Amino acid sequence: MPANDTSTQPHGDRPLRTKGAAKRARRKLTEDDVTVVEESLLKRAVAAAALGNAMEWFDFGIFAYLTVTISKVFLPAGDPTSNLVATFGFFAAAFIVRPIGGAVFGPIGDKIGRQKVLALTMILMAAGTLMIGLIPSYDTIGFWAPVLLLVARFVQGFSTGGEYGGAATFIAEYSPDKRRGFMGSWLEFGTLAGYVLGASIVTVLQYAMPEDALLSWGWRIPFIVAGPLGLIGLYLRLKLEETPAFQKQQEQAAERESQKTPFLKLFAENWRSLIVCIGLVLVFNVTDYMLLSYMPTYLETNLGQNATFGLILIVIVMILMMVVITFGGRLSDRFGRRPVLAAGCIGFILLSWPALKLVQTGTGPGVFAGLLILGLVLVTFTSTMPSTLPALFPTIIRYGALAIAFNVSVSLFGGTTPLATQALIAGAKDAGFGWAEDIPAFYLMLAALIGLVAVYFTKETASSPLMGSGPTVAHEDEVADVIAEYDDPTSELAQSDWAKDFSTSQFPVVPEDGSAPGSRQEQAPAGS
Repeated sequence: MPANDTSTQPHGDRPLRTKGAAKRARRKLTEDDVTVVEESLLKRAVAAAALGNAMEWFDFGIFAYLTVTISKVFLPAGDPTSNLVATFGFFAAAFIVRPIGGAVFGPIGDKIGRQKVLALTMILMAAGTLMIGLIPSYDTIGFWAPVLLLVARFVQGFSTGGEYGGAATFIAEYSPDKRRGFMGSWLEFGTLAGYVLGASIVTVLQYAMPEDALLSWGWRIPFIVAGPLGLIGLYLRLKLEETPAFQKQQEQAAERESQKTPFLKLFAENWRSLIVCIGLVLVFNVTDYMLLSYMPTYLETNLGQNATFGLILIVIVMILMMVVITFGGRLSDRFGRRPVLAAGCIGFILLSWPALKLVQTGTGPGVFAGLLILGLVLVTFTSTMPSTLPALFPTIIRYGALAIAFNVSVSLFGGTTPLATQALIAGAKDAGFGWAEDIPAFYLMLAALIGLVAVYFTKETASSPLMGSGPTVAHEDEVADVIAEYDDPTSELAQSDWAKDFSTSQFPVVPEDGSAPGSRQEQAPAGS
């Protein structure tokens, strides 16, 4: 054997290969690389994540639906429009600290596990919401009322910073590759369920209670209810097991202790995915908050409709969205994430203005038709984003990268949507512009244009394994089929970006000059 032939020299348990040899070699996919998730465990994981997410968004939703009442309780009497904008500022305040929460909880979730962090975010969210229900009014403690409200909103925002990215990651890592879109859609089903529960309680209170009683103590009921709801969500999450992808990642990390790469370096290496994620989350959350959080206020303050009227219609629209959302997830599994997302962006570009014009008619059928159009277009995002976003990042940084990118985008663009829209409408009215009431439609159309660009740069991941993980299937008899598909160079799986990364992973590579181990050497991209 030639002395300088390093292609067959031992390196631990594996042979060293030159860079050229590594390019020619193709890693075999074995049964050990394929994860089989039991159906019962999958259902429990998805249900707990979705139910926990519903609890979280119930807490956030009731604040949005009680905006007008909260402005009267926590702020001094003054100009109603100014107080309303200030209260939307409190709503947006939670989004200021969301990136901080994402930056704290995300990397911790990548280090100690998704399940533990999701349990902690549940506790903090319930505590922040309960705190709002217990704060005395401005008439009782004056200046300290809005200060304490701001503190409670910061607690809510900080905890929510680790919630969505963790829940989406949790479901994505548990789901079989060919059903990830369908399973992920249940996360947003939970979000809508939380919104519906919050809106329903607020609607009942507004309908059943005199305004004086609602302002005095009735508004506190849904916030106080959040305490026991949070305990239910905590119990469900504590009963969960850690995701198979994270468990395998931890096992591999222990074997490669000396080869660990700093999180910030991995984060920087995925900067393209981070930008795409921010763009996708922008269109997702601007449209979501515009319809589900701002529209009831728009109907009341700008069109003079009764508060209960708008809430009832929004509740009906959300229930109909819940009916079809899982079908949207199935469509993304069958036809791909990108076509479904692109259809949603085009839908908002073409239909936002006509839908808003229907809303502006002020009639029951017209308002409902306009809201329903926007809601059905929004389903293309709510059904598909939970499976699209986690797939942008490798397992080793998935929770952290997604939590940070998601919350930066939500904070800058999504959570500020009600505040920015109301301020723009007020400014346009003051300037005498006749199209001031159409600003929500223009806002949606601009967000959709940005989203369409992000979709263009998004890689298709439907039916493919997650980056940094092996294939995941639902039954043992699917294992052989996946291996055969991977071995067939003409199959979609074999030609996917995941297969290109997996097939060249875990081979130690040395430079062409045959440098010995211990000298500086390059390593082929790791599978995680």
